[in-house]
Amino acid sequence: MTDDRAAVLARYQTIRDRTEALAAPLSAEDQTVQSMPDTSPTKWHRAHTTWFFETFLLHEFQPGYAPVDPDYAFLFNSYYEQAGPRHARPHRGLITRPGIAEIAAYRQAVDERMAALIETAPAAQWPLIEARITLGLHHEMQHQELLVMDVKHVLSCNPTGPAYAAAPSPATGAIASESWVYNEGGLVEIGHKGDGFAFDNEGPRHQVFLRPFRLASRPETCGAWLEFIAAGGYSRPELWLSEGWAVVQSQGWQAPLYWRQDEGGGWQRFTLHGWQAIDPRAPVSHISYFEADAYARWAGFRLPTEAEWETSVGDAPIAGQFLEAGALEPLPAFATGPNSHGLRQAWGSVWEWTQSPYSPYPGFRTPPGAIGEYNGKFMVNQMVLRGGCAWTPTEQMRPSYRNFFPAGTRWHCSGVRLAQDVEGPLV
Repeated sequence: MTDDRAAVLARYQTIRDRTEALAAPLSAEDQTVQSMPDTSPTKWHRAHTTWFFETFLLHEFQPGYAPVDPDYAFLFNSYYEQAGPRHARPHRGLITRPGIAEIAAYRQAVDERMAALIETAPAAQWPLIEARITLGLHHEMQHQELLVMDVKHVLSCNPTGPAYAAAPSPATGAIASESWVYNEGGLVEIGHKGDGFAFDNEGPRHQVFLRPFRLASRPETCGAWLEFIAAGGYSRPELWLSEGWAVVQSQGWQAPLYWRQDEGGGWQRFTLHGWQAIDPRAPVSHISYFEADAYARWAGFRLPTEAEWETSVGDAPIAGQFLEAGALEPLPAFATGPNSHGLRQAWGSVWEWTQSPYSPYPGFRTPPGAIGEYNGKFMVNQMVLRGGCAWTPTEQMRPSYRNFFPAGTRWHCSGVRLAQDVEGPLV
C-alpha cells in the first residue's frame, strides 16, 4: 500500500469513527425513533452512509461483489432512483430490525472490505476510486450533521427534556458589537475555483454583478429576536411573505423552534444539553427562511444573496465553531473570535439564510448515473444557506459550499445575518 493509499485509509477510518462517536451517547431506542417525516433515525444514518460505500465503491469496483445483506439495498437507499427501489422515507422509524448491533456489524464488514479495496485496487482504477471515496466521506460528513440535527428533534419530543450531552460551563467574554461591513460590489466571480473537492452544485464558476451593499458584522442574536417577538413579529401579516404567513397561522408559530415560555414569562429553549434559559447574546437559531425574511423586513433591512455572502467572505481562513470543537450549541460572537474580512461567525455557529433560490449555476450539467442524483434534482422550491453551523465538520466548508432547505423548515441550525443596499461607503 502506497503512502497515498495509507493516508486515504486513515482519513476514511477517522471520519467513519466520528459517526460512531456521535451515536455512542444514544440508546437503541434513541437511535430508532423518527420524530417527523423530515428526520431519519440515527441508526438509519449509520446504515445509509455505509450503503453508500457498498453501493458506489464495492459493488462497482469489486467484480462479483456479494453484499453483506441483500435487504440493505432496499432499506438504506435514500433517494437514488437509479440505484433501485427503496423503503419510504416517512417510515424509516418503523424499521426496528436490523437493530443497532446489526448496523454496527454492517459498518464493520464494509469498513474491512473498503480497507481491502484501498490496499489492492489496480493502479489504473485508483484515481477514480480515490475520488469516489472522497465523495463518500463528504457525504458521510453531511450525515454527521444530519444525525445531530435529527437527534435533537427526537429528544425535544420527550416531555422530560433529556440531554444528549452534559452542559458546558457558561460562555464568558466580551461580545462583539454589531456594525456594518461595506462591499463595493461590481463584477465578481462566485463558485468553486477548481482546487480540491467540491460538490457538483458549486460550479461552474461564473460572473455576477453586485450593487454596493453592506452586511451585518455578526448574525442576529436571541436578544434581538426577543425584541421582534415583543413587537408582535409573529402577529403582523405585513411583515411576512404570503406563504410564510400561511405557515405561521397553520402551525401556530410564536417563536423559533425549540423555544417556550416558562410560568414566569421567561424564555427557554431546548438544546442538546436539555432545556436551558435563553442566552440573549447567542445567535438565534432554528428559524425558517420565512422567519428570517420577516425579521429582516421588521428591522428595515433584507437578507443577503448568496453571491454577496460568498464575495464578502472571500479568501479569509475558515475558522469558527464547528463540530470538532465539541460545543454543540451556538456560542455568542465574542470580540476575541475570528472574523472573515470583518464578518464574525461567518463560518460555523449557525447556517445563514440567503434570499437566493437554490437553482443551477449557468452551465451546470447533472453528472451521469445515480451519483448525478446527489444535488441537481433538488434545484426547485428551496433556498440557499451559507457558512456552516456548530454541527458542521470543518472539512466540509468552502466559500462556494451551498446548503439548501425548503423555506418553511427550521429543525436545522439556521440563523440570519442582515444586509442592506447602499450608494457608497459607510461614513
